[in-house]
Amino acid sequence: MNAVIEQLNNNLKIVYRQALDADLQLDELAKQGKGKFVALFNKESAFELEAKRFKPYVLDLAADVDSLAQQDPIDTELLKVAVLKLQQLHQLLSTFKAA
Repeated sequence: MNAVIEQLNNNLKIVYRQALDADLQLDELAKQGKGKFVALFNKESAFELEAKRFKPYVLDLAADVDSLAQQDPIDTELLKVAVLKLQQLHQLLSTFKAA
């Protein structure tokens, strides 16, 4: 399972860098009076928090990955949630970057 955790961490690093860039763009949009929304993800997402920036979501995912790294054996349900969160972050960041 170390390979799974390592892969999650590698993807987390990529998402973190993209999230920082996206958050800067969101800050600029907010200065222009655009981007008036409550949260990036809706309540049906894998995330239980609501935030207007990507970084809190990345930190939430990082906490899950850290928790998984401490476990032996790994909680498969938490692993599924972490992978789903990672997919959702990748998808939204890709959509945001393309816009």
